[in-house]
Amino acid sequence: MTTPDEPDQEQAATPLVPAYVITNGRSLLDDDEFSLITLVTTAQNSPSTQYLDPEKRRLLELCSGGHLSVAEIAGHTQFPVGVVKILLSDLTQTGYLITRAPIPAAKLVDRNILEEVLHGLQARFG
Repeated sequence: MTTPDEPDQEQAATPLVPAYVITNGRSLLDDDEFSLITLVTTAQNSPSTQYLDPEKRRLLELCSGGHLSVAEIAGHTQFPVGVVKILLSDLTQTGYLITRAPIPAAKLVDRNILEEVLHGLQARFG
């Protein structure tokens, strides 16, 4: 048990850094390219990470294991989704990450066509 003067282990492990510090005061653009289900992974020939911020290195480490969605990355890092999108945008533009947009929703099929197919199947197979 911890005393009121000393933080517990979990709080001590994650320092509180304001979001505007992590993003250098930037906000999301209107033409936001990342949705919650956009898949992200590291590029094979990415530049050196020597001069990257710790938060960006953390994102690269997470993404090096395979494709993760923006929502999963936000969950693992416990950063707000907006902050994650800004950092991912920076890393994508500088060649560290590759993104794969979600597959667009399927076009709705006409109900009449589906009913005709159903009737045809019922007539053939009973």
